[in-house]
Amino acid sequence: MRDISRKTTTLRTAVASAQLHLSHGTIDLIRQGKIPKGNPLEVAKVAAIQAAKHTSDIIPYCHPLPVDFVGVEYVLGENRIDVSATVKAIYKTGVEMEALTAASVAALTIYDMVKMLDEEMSIGEIRLVKKSGGKSDFQTPQGRILKAAVLVMSDSIASGKGADRSGNVIVERLKTEGFEIADYSVIPDDKIRIVEKLKHYADNVQANLVLTTGGTGLGPRDVTPEAIREVIDREAPGVEEAIRMYGQARFPLAMLSRACSGLRANTLIVSLPGSPVAVSDGLDALFPAILHAFAMIEGKGH
Repeated sequence: MRDISRKTTTLRTAVASAQLHLSHGTIDLIRQGKIPKGNPLEVAKVAAIQAAKHTSDIIPYCHPLPVDFVGVEYVLGENRIDVSATVKAIYKTGVEMEALTAASVAALTIYDMVKMLDEEMSIGEIRLVKKSGGKSDFQTPQGRILKAAVLVMSDSIASGKGADRSGNVIVERLKTEGFEIADYSVIPDDKIRIVEKLKHYADNVQANLVLTTGGTGLGPRDVTPEAIREVIDREAPGVEEAIRMYGQARFPLAMLSRACSGLRANTLIVSLPGSPVAVSDGLDALFPAILHAFAMIEGKGH
């Protein structure tokens, strides 16, 4: 089974369809409510709902997930019934298989209830019609390269007494997300120097995104949030809330982070904690949704 523990929870929706080919006479009997076993459309709807909820019991690599909605609709034609199944869930992985299973079982249930009346009946195409809510909904516009800068705050690393790991984690992730790395620097936990560096990234480098790591805790030398608030024009509190919420679900000490974020002109500045694990969690919380921020900053809205 694929590890989805690092993925973020979003509203996932999928629509699948199935076709059932049968005679015109059988269609008429369904319309008139004269099928001996009862109303196949209503029974098939219940069966589809059950199938969606139990997909992981049938297909080994599907994750068990909390299904929030299953809807089943039919279109009756001259010689065909089109089944449409919609499934929604607020979870970390998509619901395509749940929708496909629901549509398939609905078609099979109708088939079972009318098979004694129509020996030529067959199930046709079963396909995914559409899906939404996953990573593909939050991609960087094609052909556009975004610039990023990475700033590490640490007295020990800046003095050569330790090696940077967190900053390197950020750099590699940004490259994976398609960013051009405009600069990567390590400086001490000094508010004046942090302010100068952040202003340089925003005003001179004109980076789209600046990610910092370190100096967000409760220690006497943790001054990164104060430096960022001195630099930014507007806060973006939802960003830091998402980072803390994601981290808190995995590690109880995440609540002690004072990470903050905001805009200076068109540069988005986001602070991440200092530990490599916390940085990795923070990046998972940010991407891919943070990519949408850059279109908004340019006035392109949602």
